[in-house]
Amino acid sequence: MELYISNDLNSSDKTYVVDKMIEYNLMHFPDDLKGRYQEFTLTLENTDGQIFGGITGEICWNWMEVEYLFVDETYRKLGYGKKLLLEAEKLAKAKNCEFIKLDTLSFQALDFYKSQGFVVFGTIQNAGRHTHYYLKKDI
Repeated sequence: MELYISNDLNSSDKTYVVDKMIEYNLMHFPDDLKGRYQEFTLTLENTDGQIFGGITGEICWNWMEVEYLFVDETYRKLGYGKKLLLEAEKLAKAKNCEFIKLDTLSFQALDFYKSQGFVVFGTIQNAGRHTHYYLKKDI
């Protein structure tokens, strides 16, 4: 049998690959960490339910990974990003996470994350002609 590579964007194909990777990973993690996966989304809303920002990510084994944090430009520098991160950290602690990790580009929010206790543990130069930073905060 000969195999070939397909480039079809198909959600069931993606699910297969992700599920198989998780299955493999589970063989290598301690029992107390197995089954600890949860996606999360926290939103910044007004009383009418209009969204002005939010934070998304996942809890995976013993850490939280922040995928996106966004605050509408009108509401930046008013403490909402900090509030979103603090709420995410409360969730991480409640789920027994040991650290939070995230990434940002040099034109985004590096100084903000550092001010919230995150430490750079890696960089990639020339990522879209910017520097890509990887950060971690032990909790």
